[in-house]
Amino acid sequence: MKAKYSRYLLEFKRPSGTSRGVLHEKETFILEISENDKKGIGECAIFRGLSFDDRPDYEEKLQWLCDHIEKDSEFLKEELKEFPSIWFGYEQAILNLQNGGNLYFPSEFTQGKASIVINGLIWMGDIHYMEEQIQDKLNNGFHCIKLKIGVDWKSEHVVLQKLRQKFSKEKLELRVDANGGFSKVEAKVVLQQLADLDIHSIEQPIKAGNWSDMAELCAETPTPIALDEELIGIINYDEKKKLLQTINPQYIILKPALVGGFSCSDEWISLAEEFNIGWWITSALESNIGLNAITQYTFTKKNPMPQGLGTGALFVNNFESDLELKNELLWFKI
Repeated sequence: MKAKYSRYLLEFKRPSGTSRGVLHEKETFILEISENDKKGIGECAIFRGLSFDDRPDYEEKLQWLCDHIEKDSEFLKEELKEFPSIWFGYEQAILNLQNGGNLYFPSEFTQGKASIVINGLIWMGDIHYMEEQIQDKLNNGFHCIKLKIGVDWKSEHVVLQKLRQKFSKEKLELRVDANGGFSKVEAKVVLQQLADLDIHSIEQPIKAGNWSDMAELCAETPTPIALDEELIGIINYDEKKKLLQTINPQYIILKPALVGGFSCSDEWISLAEEFNIGWWITSALESNIGLNAITQYTFTKKNPMPQGLGTGALFVNNFESDLELKNELLWFKI
């Protein structure tokens, strides 16, 4: 068995606004594992500034994996526990090596017999740009929309109020993602304003790492709270359990590239269901390689909620896509 990796820079079609600033490009790494005449492809989808493994020795560790690719997977997982996006790429490449073609998790989805409902994502920008995106999603049949908030709440609040005036919660599910953009004091006010508009949930209202403040918000909130960045860097199973028991959120959101791949996502899901916490899966600006694998994995989890999966359409130089969006349904091309 042999392995090699290559760096790839994805370029956005249009600079995309988040509470962390405007993104123009997205760095990623492609891992290829070969054995005999077979080949498996995976994406080590690091997210600079957000990934737990965004550190100077990242490529050094990737090369280490390539040099030790024949080692037992349990040994590799232990060695890569502080590099969740590399383990994520390894899991994909091994699964692809086993299943061939463009398959990672063969299912009715990869046979083209079933689809996945996704939410429409609205990127930050001025009010006109946000409204333009929203109208496009509505025209395309989405019944669940997620908006990034936390940069200019006054304007963002106006957009949400206008939406709710036009569409009841029965017709349009609205989710918001603050990316830790509010203080605890601000969050308490915002949570009530969101409840007044029948908002489904808010992701990460305050910065990650403030467990006691987040626990207080979750205990009192009139709007369901979903943990997102809060899960990043929590490696140990007992620590995952402690986090969920301490904060007791209404939801958790799983980004496989950031939380340690599919095996670690399975751990989070198992714990969430044990504590009666809802969950869904979200992509994190992967290329079409990682997105394809995440989507196939997501289908196998059989969660009926709209999932936060991308379509790969944000980049000008993405790899060929195996996915096709029809209205709000994501299908696998066959």
